[in-house]
Amino acid sequence: MNEDKIEKINAQMRKGILQYCILSVLAKNDLYATDIINTLKDNNMIVVEGTLYPLLTRTKNEGMLDYYWEESNQGPPRKYYTLTPDGRQFLDALDKTWTELVLSVEAIKNNNHAAQNSD
Repeated sequence: MNEDKIEKINAQMRKGILQYCILSVLAKNDLYATDIINTLKDNNMIVVEGTLYPLLTRTKNEGMLDYYWEESNQGPPRKYYTLTPDGRQFLDALDKTWTELVLSVEAIKNNNHAAQNSD
C-alpha cells in the first residue's frame, strides 16, 4: 500500500469539505478564527491559519459569512465570524448534498461487496 497516495487523497477529501465543516461549526456559534481552528482540530480536521483565512475571506465575499469585532481581555479586539441568512441556506443545501453523497458511497460500497461475495 502506498502511504503517500493515501495521504494525498485524504488531504484532497478534507480540503474539499473544509468549507462545509466551517459553515457547520459557525451554525452553532459565532467564533473567532482560532476557535474555528481548534474546533476543527478537536474533530481531526487539521487546518492551519494559512488555509483558514483565505477560505473565510472567500466565503465572506460570497455573502455567506459576516464578522464583527469584540473587545478581548487578552489583547486586541477579536474578529468573530457569523453565518448570514444566505450562509444558512447554503449550509442547508450542503447538508442535503452531504447526506446524499454518504448514502451513495455506502450503496456503492455495499453493492461492490455483494458482487465480490457472489463470485
